[in-house]
Amino acid sequence: MIKEYDMKNLKKIGLACCIGLTLASCSDFLSILPLNDIVLENYWTEKADVDNAVTGCYAALVSSDCITRMAIWGELRSDNIVPGMSTPETETQMLKGNILPTNAYTNWTAFYQVINRCNTVMYYAPKVQTIDPNYTVSELKANLAEVTALRDLCYFYLIRTFSDVPFVTEPSIDDNQNYIVKATSFDEILTSCITDLEQVKEDAVNKYAVETANTGRITRNGIYSILADMYLWKQDYDNSIKYCDKVIDNKIKSYATEKNNPKTKLKLYGKFPLINELVTGSISGNAYGEIFGTGHSFESLFELDFQENQGATNTFVPSFYGSSSNVIGYLSPAEYLIKNISNNTNELFKNTDCRYLESMEDVNGVYAIDKYARISVTFNTAVTNSLNDSRRSTNYANWIIYRLTDVMLMKAEAEVEKAGEVTLNAITPEQKAHYQTAFSLVSAVYNRANNITTGRTDTLVFNTYSASRNSMEDLVLKERQRELLFEGKRWFDLVRLARRDGNNTRLITYAIKKYTENQSALRKKMNSPYSNYFPYSKDELNANSLLKQNPAYNTETTSTITE
Repeated sequence: MIKEYDMKNLKKIGLACCIGLTLASCSDFLSILPLNDIVLENYWTEKADVDNAVTGCYAALVSSDCITRMAIWGELRSDNIVPGMSTPETETQMLKGNILPTNAYTNWTAFYQVINRCNTVMYYAPKVQTIDPNYTVSELKANLAEVTALRDLCYFYLIRTFSDVPFVTEPSIDDNQNYIVKATSFDEILTSCITDLEQVKEDAVNKYAVETANTGRITRNGIYSILADMYLWKQDYDNSIKYCDKVIDNKIKSYATEKNNPKTKLKLYGKFPLINELVTGSISGNAYGEIFGTGHSFESLFELDFQENQGATNTFVPSFYGSSSNVIGYLSPAEYLIKNISNNTNELFKNTDCRYLESMEDVNGVYAIDKYARISVTFNTAVTNSLNDSRRSTNYANWIIYRLTDVMLMKAEAEVEKAGEVTLNAITPEQKAHYQTAFSLVSAVYNRANNITTGRTDTLVFNTYSASRNSMEDLVLKERQRELLFEGKRWFDLVRLARRDGNNTRLITYAIKKYTENQSALRKKMNSPYSNYFPYSKDELNANSLLKQNPAYNTETTSTITE
Protein backbone atom coordinates (compact mmCIF):
# COMPACT_ATOMS: atom_id res chain seq x y z
CA MET A 1 0.00 0.00 0.00
CA ILE A 2 1.23 3.52 -0.84
CA LYS A 3 1.23 5.82 2.14
CA GLU A 4 -0.93 8.93 1.94
CA TYR A 5 2.19 11.11 2.07
CA ASP A 6 3.77 9.24 -0.86
CA MET A 7 0.57 9.44 -2.89
CA LYS A 8 0.42 13.19 -2.28
CA ASN A 9 3.96 13.60 -3.60
CA LEU A 10 3.27 11.40 -6.60
CA LYS A 11 0.30 13.54 -7.49
CA LYS A 12 2.42 16.67 -7.21
CA ILE A 13 5.13 15.26 -9.44
CA GLY A 14 2.53 14.25 -11.99
CA LEU A 15 0.97 17.69 -11.92
CA ALA A 16 4.39 19.31 -12.32
CA CYS A 17 4.86 17.30 -15.49
CA CYS A 18 1.38 18.12 -16.75
CA ILE A 19 1.80 21.85 -16.23
CA GLY A 20 4.04 22.17 -19.26
CA LEU A 21 1.79 20.34 -21.67
CA THR A 22 0.12 23.61 -22.67
CA LEU A 23 1.28 26.08 -25.29
CA ALA A 24 2.86 23.13 -27.10
CA SER A 25 2.37 24.75 -30.47
CA CYS A 26 -0.14 27.26 -31.76
CA SER A 27 -2.33 24.43 -33.03
CA ASP A 28 -2.06 22.36 -29.83
CA PHE A 29 -2.29 25.53 -27.77
CA LEU A 30 -5.76 26.21 -29.17
CA SER A 31 -7.15 22.84 -28.12
CA ILE A 32 -5.79 22.60 -24.56
CA LEU A 33 -7.77 23.98 -21.64
CA PRO A 34 -6.03 25.51 -18.61
CA LEU A 35 -5.66 23.52 -15.42
CA ASN A 36 -8.47 23.76 -12.88
CA ASP A 37 -7.96 26.82 -10.68
CA ILE A 38 -8.70 24.94 -7.46
CA VAL A 39 -6.17 22.21 -8.31
CA LEU A 40 -3.53 24.84 -9.06
CA GLU A 41 -4.15 26.64 -5.78
CA ASN A 42 -3.80 23.36 -3.90
CA TYR A 43 -0.63 22.48 -5.75
CA TRP A 44 1.46 25.65 -5.47
CA THR A 45 1.74 25.78 -1.69
CA GLU A 46 5.31 24.86 -0.74
CA LYS A 47 8.92 24.87 -1.86
CA ALA A 48 8.78 21.21 -2.90
CA ASP A 49 6.12 22.10 -5.47
CA VAL A 50 8.47 24.59 -7.10
CA ASP A 51 11.36 22.11 -7.01
CA ASN A 52 9.21 19.49 -8.74
CA ALA A 53 8.10 21.96 -11.39
CA VAL A 54 11.70 23.06 -12.08
CA THR A 55 12.62 19.41 -12.49
CA GLY A 56 9.74 19.20 -14.97
CA CYS A 57 11.35 21.96 -17.05
CA TYR A 58 14.52 19.92 -17.41
CA ALA A 59 12.48 16.78 -18.09
CA ALA A 60 10.86 18.50 -21.06
CA LEU A 61 14.20 19.74 -22.38
CA VAL A 62 15.75 16.25 -22.42
CA SER A 63 12.86 14.87 -24.48
CA SER A 64 13.80 13.05 -27.67
CA ASP A 65 12.04 15.73 -29.73
CA CYS A 66 14.15 18.52 -28.20
CA ILE A 67 17.48 16.72 -28.43
CA THR A 68 16.89 15.64 -32.02
CA ARG A 69 15.97 19.16 -33.07
CA MET A 70 18.95 20.72 -31.32
CA ALA A 71 21.19 18.46 -33.38
CA ILE A 72 19.28 18.49 -36.68
CA TRP A 73 18.57 22.22 -36.69
CA GLY A 74 22.18 23.07 -35.88
CA GLU A 75 24.00 20.47 -37.94
CA LEU A 76 22.15 18.78 -40.80
CA ARG A 77 22.24 21.63 -43.33
CA SER A 78 25.92 22.35 -42.70
CA ASP A 79 28.93 21.15 -44.65
CA ASN A 80 29.55 18.44 -42.02
CA ILE A 81 26.73 16.01 -42.80
CA VAL A 82 25.69 13.67 -45.64
CA PRO A 83 23.34 10.65 -45.66
CA GLY A 84 24.43 7.55 -43.78
CA MET A 85 22.75 4.15 -43.68
CA SER A 86 18.98 3.78 -44.18
CA THR A 87 18.51 7.54 -43.89
CA PRO A 88 14.79 8.37 -43.51
CA GLU A 89 13.13 10.32 -46.31
CA THR A 90 12.62 13.46 -44.21
CA GLU A 91 16.34 13.80 -43.50
CA THR A 92 17.25 12.73 -47.04
CA GLN A 93 15.20 15.56 -48.53
CA MET A 94 16.69 18.07 -46.12
CA LEU A 95 20.19 16.95 -47.13
CA LYS A 96 19.22 17.62 -50.74
CA GLY A 97 18.21 21.14 -49.79
CA ASN A 98 14.48 20.43 -49.86
CA ILE A 99 12.65 21.67 -46.77
CA LEU A 100 8.88 21.99 -47.05
CA PRO A 101 6.30 23.25 -44.51
CA THR A 102 5.20 19.63 -44.11
CA ASN A 103 8.67 18.58 -42.91
CA ALA A 104 8.53 17.07 -39.39
CA TYR A 105 11.37 19.30 -38.20
CA THR A 106 9.27 22.42 -38.74
CA ASN A 107 7.28 21.31 -35.69
CA TRP A 108 8.42 23.39 -32.71
CA THR A 109 6.05 21.86 -30.14
CA ALA A 110 8.74 20.42 -27.88
CA PHE A 111 10.43 23.77 -27.32
CA TYR A 112 7.20 25.59 -26.54
CA GLN A 113 6.41 22.89 -23.99
CA VAL A 114 9.63 23.75 -22.18
CA ILE A 115 8.89 27.46 -22.51
CA ASN A 116 5.45 27.09 -20.97
CA ARG A 117 6.73 25.02 -18.08
CA CYS A 118 9.28 27.74 -17.35
CA ASN A 119 6.66 30.49 -17.66
CA THR A 120 4.45 28.59 -15.21
CA VAL A 121 7.20 28.37 -12.61
CA MET A 122 7.95 32.07 -13.06
CA TYR A 123 4.27 32.87 -12.47
CA TYR A 124 3.63 30.71 -9.40
CA ALA A 125 6.97 30.49 -7.57
CA PRO A 126 6.78 34.06 -6.17
CA LYS A 127 3.33 33.24 -4.74
CA VAL A 128 4.73 30.15 -3.02
CA GLN A 129 7.51 32.20 -1.44
CA THR A 130 4.93 34.41 0.29
CA ILE A 131 3.21 31.44 1.98
CA ASP A 132 6.02 28.96 2.66
CA PRO A 133 8.47 30.27 5.31
CA ASN A 134 10.95 27.54 4.35
CA TYR A 135 11.21 28.92 0.80
CA THR A 136 13.68 31.78 1.05
CA VAL A 137 13.99 34.81 -1.24
CA SER A 138 17.44 33.67 -2.39
CA GLU A 139 16.05 30.23 -3.29
CA LEU A 140 13.22 31.88 -5.22
CA LYS A 141 15.67 34.07 -7.12
CA ALA A 142 17.86 31.08 -7.94
CA ASN A 143 14.86 29.13 -9.27
CA LEU A 144 13.72 32.10 -11.36
CA ALA A 145 17.22 32.53 -12.81
CA GLU A 146 17.31 28.84 -13.68
CA VAL A 147 14.00 28.69 -15.52
CA THR A 148 14.55 32.07 -17.17
CA ALA A 149 17.77 30.71 -18.66
CA LEU A 150 16.06 27.51 -19.84
CA ARG A 151 13.22 29.48 -21.42
CA ASP A 152 15.53 31.94 -23.16
CA LEU A 153 17.78 29.12 -24.35
CA CYS A 154 14.73 27.60 -26.05
CA TYR A 155 13.89 30.90 -27.71
CA PHE A 156 17.51 31.18 -28.83
CA TYR A 157 17.21 27.83 -30.60
CA LEU A 158 13.91 28.86 -32.15
CA ILE A 159 15.06 32.21 -33.58
CA ARG A 160 18.29 30.72 -34.96
CA THR A 161 16.17 28.11 -36.71
CA PHE A 162 13.05 30.05 -37.77
CA SER A 163 14.11 33.71 -37.30
CA ASP A 164 10.81 35.34 -36.22
CA VAL A 165 8.62 33.24 -33.90
CA PRO A 166 5.70 33.73 -31.49
CA PHE A 167 7.10 35.15 -28.25
CA VAL A 168 5.12 34.30 -25.12
CA THR A 169 6.22 35.09 -21.57
CA GLU A 170 3.02 34.21 -19.70
CA PRO A 171 1.85 30.66 -18.89
CA SER A 172 -1.31 29.28 -20.46
CA ILE A 173 -3.48 29.00 -17.35
CA ASP A 174 -6.51 31.15 -18.22
CA ASP A 175 -9.44 30.33 -20.51
CA ASN A 176 -9.58 33.98 -21.55
CA GLN A 177 -6.05 34.11 -22.96
CA ASN A 178 -5.54 34.90 -26.62
CA TYR A 179 -3.87 31.83 -28.10
CA ILE A 180 -3.33 33.28 -31.59
CA VAL A 181 0.06 34.98 -31.33
CA LYS A 182 1.89 36.81 -34.08
CA ALA A 183 5.60 36.30 -34.70
CA THR A 184 8.05 38.63 -32.98
CA SER A 185 11.24 39.57 -34.82
CA PHE A 186 14.56 37.80 -34.30
CA ASP A 187 16.22 40.97 -33.01
CA GLU A 188 13.42 41.84 -30.60
CA ILE A 189 13.41 38.37 -29.05
CA LEU A 190 17.20 38.31 -28.82
CA THR A 191 17.24 41.69 -27.07
CA SER A 192 14.48 40.64 -24.69
CA CYS A 193 16.25 37.41 -23.77
CA ILE A 194 19.50 39.26 -23.11
CA THR A 195 17.66 41.74 -20.89
CA ASP A 196 16.08 38.85 -18.95
CA LEU A 197 19.39 37.13 -18.37
CA GLU A 198 21.20 40.32 -17.41
CA GLN A 199 18.61 40.80 -14.66
CA VAL A 200 18.91 37.30 -13.17
CA LYS A 201 22.49 36.23 -13.90
CA GLU A 202 23.87 36.87 -10.41
CA ASP A 203 20.88 35.19 -8.76
CA ALA A 204 21.81 31.82 -10.24
CA VAL A 205 23.57 29.21 -8.15
CA ASN A 206 27.33 29.56 -8.41
CA LYS A 207 28.13 26.01 -7.32
CA TYR A 208 25.86 23.12 -6.33
CA ALA A 209 26.76 20.67 -3.58
CA VAL A 210 26.25 17.74 -5.96
CA GLU A 211 29.10 17.91 -8.49
CA THR A 212 27.14 16.67 -11.52
CA ALA A 213 24.53 19.39 -10.95
CA ASN A 214 27.18 22.01 -11.76
CA THR A 215 27.03 20.91 -15.38
CA GLY A 216 23.62 19.23 -15.51
CA ARG A 217 21.76 22.29 -14.23
CA ILE A 218 21.98 25.99 -15.00
CA THR A 219 24.64 27.83 -12.99
CA ARG A 220 26.10 31.32 -13.34
CA ASN A 221 28.67 29.92 -15.75
CA GLY A 222 25.81 28.49 -17.82
CA ILE A 223 24.08 31.87 -17.98
CA TYR A 224 27.35 33.65 -18.78
CA SER A 225 27.83 31.20 -21.67
CA ILE A 226 24.36 31.84 -23.08
CA LEU A 227 24.88 35.61 -22.78
CA ALA A 228 28.27 35.40 -24.52
CA ASP A 229 26.63 33.52 -27.39
CA MET A 230 23.64 35.86 -27.62
CA TYR A 231 25.83 38.96 -27.62
CA LEU A 232 27.93 37.40 -30.39
CA TRP A 233 24.78 37.07 -32.52
CA LYS A 234 23.80 40.62 -31.58
CA GLN A 235 27.24 41.76 -32.79
CA ASP A 236 27.89 43.36 -29.42
CA TYR A 237 31.47 42.13 -29.20
CA ASP A 238 32.47 43.98 -26.03
CA ASN A 239 29.75 42.25 -24.02
CA SER A 240 30.39 38.89 -25.66
CA ILE A 241 34.05 39.15 -24.66
CA LYS A 242 33.06 40.23 -21.13
CA TYR A 243 30.98 37.10 -20.53
CA CYS A 244 33.47 34.80 -22.21
CA ASP A 245 36.08 36.20 -19.83
CA LYS A 246 33.85 35.52 -16.83
CA VAL A 247 33.61 31.86 -17.81
CA ILE A 248 37.30 31.53 -18.68
CA ASP A 249 38.43 33.31 -15.50
CA ASN A 250 36.21 31.05 -13.38
CA LYS A 251 37.78 27.99 -14.97
CA ILE A 252 41.27 29.36 -14.41
CA LYS A 253 40.40 29.78 -10.72
CA SER A 254 39.00 26.25 -10.60
CA TYR A 255 42.22 24.95 -12.11
CA ALA A 256 44.13 26.08 -9.03
CA THR A 257 42.25 23.51 -6.94
CA GLU A 258 41.77 20.85 -9.64
CA LYS A 259 45.24 20.72 -11.21
CA ASN A 260 46.52 18.08 -8.81
CA ASN A 261 43.47 15.86 -9.19
CA PRO A 262 44.78 12.73 -10.97
CA LYS A 263 41.35 12.00 -12.45
CA THR A 264 41.07 15.23 -14.48
CA LYS A 265 44.57 15.29 -16.04
CA LEU A 266 44.38 19.05 -16.58
CA LYS A 267 47.12 20.95 -18.39
CA LEU A 268 47.67 24.62 -19.19
CA TYR A 269 47.71 25.52 -22.88
CA GLY A 270 48.99 29.06 -22.67
CA LYS A 271 46.98 30.30 -19.70
CA PHE A 272 43.94 28.14 -20.47
CA PRO A 273 43.29 24.96 -18.43
CA LEU A 274 42.09 22.09 -20.60
CA ILE A 275 41.89 18.34 -20.17
CA ASN A 276 45.03 16.75 -21.58
CA GLU A 277 44.51 14.33 -24.48
CA LEU A 278 47.46 12.16 -23.44
CA VAL A 279 46.49 9.14 -21.37
CA THR A 280 49.96 7.74 -20.77
CA GLY A 281 53.12 8.24 -22.77
CA SER A 282 52.08 8.85 -26.38
CA ILE A 283 48.61 7.27 -26.11
CA SER A 284 45.80 9.79 -26.62
CA GLY A 285 42.03 9.94 -26.14
CA ASN A 286 41.74 11.09 -22.54
CA ALA A 287 40.00 14.41 -23.28
CA TYR A 288 37.41 12.71 -25.47
CA GLY A 289 36.65 10.13 -22.77
CA GLU A 290 36.24 12.76 -20.07
CA ILE A 291 34.12 15.17 -22.13
CA PHE A 292 31.94 12.89 -24.26
CA GLY A 293 32.31 9.47 -22.69
CA THR A 294 31.97 9.95 -18.94
CA GLY A 295 30.40 13.43 -19.16
CA HIS A 296 30.21 16.20 -16.55
CA SER A 297 33.84 17.05 -17.24
CA PHE A 298 35.89 19.98 -15.95
CA GLU A 299 35.29 21.74 -19.28
CA SER A 300 31.52 21.31 -19.34
CA LEU A 301 29.37 24.37 -18.66
CA PHE A 302 25.91 22.98 -19.33
CA GLU A 303 24.93 19.58 -20.67
CA LEU A 304 21.69 17.65 -20.77
CA ASP A 305 22.01 14.76 -18.38
CA PHE A 306 20.81 11.24 -19.15
CA GLN A 307 21.08 8.70 -16.35
CA GLU A 308 20.07 5.08 -16.37
CA ASN A 309 16.87 4.32 -14.45
CA GLN A 310 15.82 8.00 -14.68
CA GLY A 311 13.40 7.52 -17.60
CA ALA A 312 14.76 9.83 -20.31
CA THR A 313 17.04 8.41 -23.00
CA ASN A 314 19.08 10.05 -25.73
CA THR A 315 17.81 8.14 -28.76
CA PHE A 316 19.29 10.64 -31.22
CA VAL A 317 22.89 9.42 -30.88
CA PRO A 318 22.37 5.68 -31.57
CA SER A 319 19.88 6.33 -34.36
CA PHE A 320 21.63 9.15 -36.20
CA TYR A 321 25.30 8.70 -35.26
CA GLY A 322 25.69 5.07 -34.25
CA SER A 323 25.97 2.56 -31.43
CA SER A 324 27.75 -0.70 -30.58
CA SER A 325 25.35 -2.68 -32.75
CA ASN A 326 24.85 -0.07 -35.47
CA VAL A 327 28.21 1.60 -36.16
CA ILE A 328 26.84 3.74 -38.99
CA GLY A 329 23.72 5.73 -38.21
CA TYR A 330 21.35 7.67 -40.43
CA LEU A 331 23.99 10.39 -40.91
CA SER A 332 27.62 10.31 -42.05
CA PRO A 333 30.49 12.80 -42.19
CA ALA A 334 31.04 14.60 -45.49
CA GLU A 335 33.82 12.93 -47.44
CA TYR A 336 36.07 15.99 -47.56
CA LEU A 337 36.27 15.96 -43.75
CA ILE A 338 37.96 12.58 -43.57
CA LYS A 339 39.68 11.75 -46.85
CA ASN A 340 43.43 12.26 -47.34
CA ILE A 341 44.14 12.82 -43.65
CA SER A 342 46.72 10.04 -43.44
CA ASN A 343 48.92 11.66 -46.10
CA ASN A 344 48.37 15.09 -44.49
CA THR A 345 46.62 16.71 -47.46
CA ASN A 346 43.19 17.10 -45.87
CA GLU A 347 42.06 20.74 -45.90
CA LEU A 348 40.79 20.73 -42.32
CA PHE A 349 42.67 18.15 -40.23
CA LYS A 350 46.36 17.40 -39.77
CA ASN A 351 47.15 13.72 -39.31
CA THR A 352 48.27 14.54 -35.75
CA ASP A 353 44.84 15.92 -34.80
CA CYS A 354 43.16 13.68 -32.24
CA ARG A 355 39.70 14.98 -33.10
CA TYR A 356 39.37 13.29 -36.48
CA LEU A 357 40.19 9.93 -34.92
CA GLU A 358 37.76 10.53 -32.08
CA SER A 359 34.89 11.87 -34.20
CA MET A 360 34.90 9.81 -37.42
CA GLU A 361 36.00 6.54 -38.98
CA ASP A 362 36.02 4.72 -42.31
CA VAL A 363 33.93 1.55 -42.10
CA ASN A 364 34.63 -0.40 -45.27
CA GLY A 365 34.40 2.70 -47.44
CA VAL A 366 31.41 4.23 -45.62
CA TYR A 367 32.11 6.99 -43.11
CA ALA A 368 30.70 6.86 -39.60
CA ILE A 369 30.17 9.58 -36.99
CA ASP A 370 31.71 8.46 -33.71
CA LYS A 371 31.36 11.51 -31.47
CA TYR A 372 29.04 10.65 -28.58
CA ALA A 373 28.65 7.11 -30.00
CA ARG A 374 31.87 6.09 -28.27
CA ILE A 375 32.34 5.86 -24.52
CA SER A 376 36.11 5.78 -24.80
CA VAL A 377 38.85 5.79 -27.43
CA THR A 378 42.62 5.37 -27.19
CA PHE A 379 45.16 5.69 -29.98
CA ASN A 380 48.63 6.76 -30.97
CA THR A 381 48.51 9.23 -33.86
CA ALA A 382 52.00 8.16 -34.93
CA VAL A 383 51.09 4.48 -35.29
CA THR A 384 48.79 3.16 -38.02
CA ASN A 385 45.83 1.05 -36.87
CA SER A 386 46.50 1.71 -33.19
CA LEU A 387 42.97 2.82 -32.30
CA ASN A 388 40.87 1.00 -29.72
CA ASP A 389 37.41 2.11 -28.75
CA SER A 390 34.43 1.18 -26.63
CA ARG A 391 31.06 2.00 -28.17
CA ARG A 392 27.84 2.73 -26.33
CA SER A 393 25.39 -0.11 -25.90
CA THR A 394 22.84 2.09 -24.08
CA ASN A 395 21.05 5.36 -24.91
CA TYR A 396 22.47 7.54 -22.16
CA ALA A 397 24.94 9.85 -23.85
CA ASN A 398 24.78 13.32 -22.30
CA TRP A 399 24.30 16.12 -24.82
CA ILE A 400 26.56 19.13 -24.35
CA ILE A 401 25.08 22.60 -24.89
CA TYR A 402 28.12 24.66 -23.85
CA ARG A 403 31.69 23.76 -22.93
CA LEU A 404 34.85 25.73 -22.28
CA THR A 405 36.47 25.48 -25.72
CA ASP A 406 33.23 26.64 -27.34
CA VAL A 407 33.33 29.78 -25.19
CA MET A 408 37.04 30.28 -25.89
CA LEU A 409 36.34 30.22 -29.63
CA MET A 410 33.37 32.57 -29.18
CA LYS A 411 35.78 35.02 -27.62
CA ALA A 412 38.25 34.51 -30.47
CA GLU A 413 35.50 35.35 -32.97
CA ALA A 414 34.45 38.43 -31.02
CA GLU A 415 38.07 39.65 -30.80
CA VAL A 416 38.50 39.33 -34.56
CA GLU A 417 35.31 41.25 -35.26
CA LYS A 418 36.19 43.93 -32.70
CA ALA A 419 39.55 44.45 -34.42
CA GLY A 420 37.93 45.00 -37.79
CA GLU A 421 39.57 44.86 -41.20
CA VAL A 422 43.25 45.52 -41.72
CA THR A 423 43.75 48.47 -44.09
CA LEU A 424 46.23 47.83 -46.91
CA ASN A 425 47.95 45.12 -44.87
CA ALA A 426 48.90 47.77 -42.28
CA ILE A 427 47.74 46.35 -38.98
CA THR A 428 47.53 48.84 -36.10
CA PRO A 429 48.82 47.95 -32.62
CA GLU A 430 45.25 47.78 -31.32
CA GLN A 431 44.15 45.49 -34.14
CA LYS A 432 47.19 43.30 -33.65
CA ALA A 433 46.39 42.95 -29.95
CA HIS A 434 42.85 41.74 -30.73
CA TYR A 435 44.11 39.38 -33.44
CA GLN A 436 46.83 38.01 -31.14
CA THR A 437 44.29 37.38 -28.39
CA ALA A 438 42.07 35.54 -30.86
CA PHE A 439 45.04 33.57 -32.15
CA SER A 440 46.11 32.55 -28.63
CA LEU A 441 42.64 31.15 -27.95
CA VAL A 442 42.55 29.21 -31.22
CA SER A 443 46.10 27.95 -30.64
CA ALA A 444 45.25 26.64 -27.17
CA VAL A 445 42.34 24.59 -28.51
CA TYR A 446 44.34 23.42 -31.52
CA ASN A 447 47.43 22.53 -29.48
CA ARG A 448 45.45 20.38 -27.05
CA ALA A 449 43.97 18.43 -29.96
CA ASN A 450 47.38 17.94 -31.60
CA ASN A 451 49.26 17.15 -28.37
CA ILE A 452 51.49 20.17 -28.89
CA THR A 453 53.21 20.91 -25.61
CA THR A 454 56.14 23.03 -24.49
CA GLY A 455 59.19 22.37 -26.65
CA ARG A 456 57.25 21.35 -29.76
CA THR A 457 56.76 23.57 -32.77
CA ASP A 458 53.25 24.93 -33.22
CA THR A 459 52.03 24.43 -36.78
CA LEU A 460 49.80 27.49 -36.52
CA VAL A 461 51.73 30.69 -37.26
CA PHE A 462 50.21 34.08 -36.43
CA ASN A 463 51.59 35.92 -39.47
CA THR A 464 49.92 33.39 -41.78
CA TYR A 465 46.50 34.66 -40.75
CA SER A 466 46.91 38.23 -39.48
CA ALA A 467 47.03 40.01 -42.85
CA SER A 468 43.23 40.29 -43.15
CA ARG A 469 40.02 39.90 -41.19
CA ASN A 470 38.80 37.25 -43.65
CA SER A 471 41.86 35.11 -42.90
CA MET A 472 41.37 35.46 -39.16
CA GLU A 473 37.64 34.75 -39.46
CA ASP A 474 38.42 31.63 -41.48
CA LEU A 475 40.94 30.50 -38.88
CA VAL A 476 38.37 30.78 -36.08
CA LEU A 477 35.55 29.27 -38.11
CA LYS A 478 37.64 26.25 -39.11
CA GLU A 479 38.79 25.69 -35.53
CA ARG A 480 35.18 25.82 -34.35
CA GLN A 481 34.35 23.27 -37.04
CA ARG A 482 37.16 20.94 -35.93
CA GLU A 483 36.48 21.30 -32.22
CA LEU A 484 32.66 21.26 -32.26
CA LEU A 485 32.18 18.76 -35.08
CA PHE A 486 28.70 17.12 -34.99
CA GLU A 487 27.67 18.98 -31.81
CA GLY A 488 24.81 20.96 -33.37
CA LYS A 489 26.82 24.16 -33.84
CA ARG A 490 28.07 24.35 -37.43
CA TRP A 491 24.96 25.52 -39.31
CA PHE A 492 24.31 28.19 -36.70
CA ASP A 493 27.92 29.36 -37.07
CA LEU A 494 27.42 29.73 -40.83
CA VAL A 495 24.13 31.60 -40.39
CA ARG A 496 25.79 33.97 -37.92
CA LEU A 497 28.51 34.59 -40.51
CA ALA A 498 25.90 35.35 -43.18
CA ARG A 499 24.03 37.75 -40.89
CA ARG A 500 27.27 39.59 -40.25
CA ASP A 501 28.18 39.68 -43.95
CA GLY A 502 24.70 40.79 -44.98
CA ASN A 503 24.66 38.14 -47.72
CA ASN A 504 25.03 34.38 -48.19
CA THR A 505 28.13 34.33 -50.38
CA ARG A 506 30.52 32.82 -47.85
CA LEU A 507 27.85 30.64 -46.25
CA ILE A 508 27.17 29.06 -49.62
CA THR A 509 30.87 28.53 -50.33
CA TYR A 510 31.20 26.56 -47.12
CA ALA A 511 27.85 24.77 -47.22
CA ILE A 512 28.12 23.29 -50.72
CA LYS A 513 31.50 21.64 -50.11
CA LYS A 514 29.79 18.38 -49.24
CA TYR A 515 27.85 18.21 -52.51
CA THR A 516 29.25 16.57 -55.63
CA GLU A 517 26.16 17.26 -57.78
CA ASN A 518 23.60 20.04 -58.30
CA GLN A 519 25.86 22.71 -56.83
CA SER A 520 24.52 25.41 -59.16
CA ALA A 521 20.90 24.63 -58.24
CA LEU A 522 21.78 24.67 -54.56
CA ARG A 523 23.60 27.99 -54.90
CA LYS A 524 20.50 29.51 -56.43
CA LYS A 525 18.21 28.01 -53.80
CA MET A 526 20.42 29.21 -50.95
CA ASN A 527 21.04 32.70 -52.29
CA SER A 528 18.31 34.41 -50.29
CA PRO A 529 19.03 35.09 -46.60
CA TYR A 530 15.48 33.90 -45.89
CA SER A 531 16.55 30.40 -46.95
CA ASN A 532 18.87 30.17 -43.94
CA TYR A 533 15.82 29.59 -41.77
CA PHE A 534 13.14 26.91 -41.69
CA PRO A 535 9.62 27.47 -42.98
CA TYR A 536 6.74 27.57 -40.54
CA SER A 537 4.91 24.27 -40.23
CA LYS A 538 1.83 23.90 -42.40
CA ASP A 539 -0.14 22.96 -39.28
CA GLU A 540 0.95 26.15 -37.50
CA LEU A 541 -0.06 28.29 -40.47
CA ASN A 542 -3.48 26.65 -40.57
CA ALA A 543 -4.00 27.21 -36.84
CA ASN A 544 -2.55 30.71 -36.56
CA SER A 545 -3.73 33.28 -39.09
CA LEU A 546 -1.21 35.81 -37.78
CA LEU A 547 1.79 33.78 -38.99
CA LYS A 548 3.09 34.69 -42.45
CA GLN A 549 5.23 32.12 -44.22
CA ASN A 550 8.94 32.69 -44.76
CA PRO A 551 9.19 34.16 -48.31
CA ALA A 552 11.78 31.52 -49.28
CA TYR A 553 9.13 28.84 -48.87
CA ASN A 554 6.10 30.32 -50.59
CA THR A 555 4.34 27.54 -52.48
CA GLU A 556 4.61 29.26 -55.82
CA THR A 557 8.38 29.81 -55.51
CA THR A 558 9.49 26.64 -53.73
CA SER A 559 11.23 24.15 -55.98
CA THR A 560 12.54 20.68 -55.30
CA ILE A 561 16.09 19.64 -56.08
CA THR A 562 16.49 16.10 -57.38
CA GLU A 563 19.53 14.04 -58.08
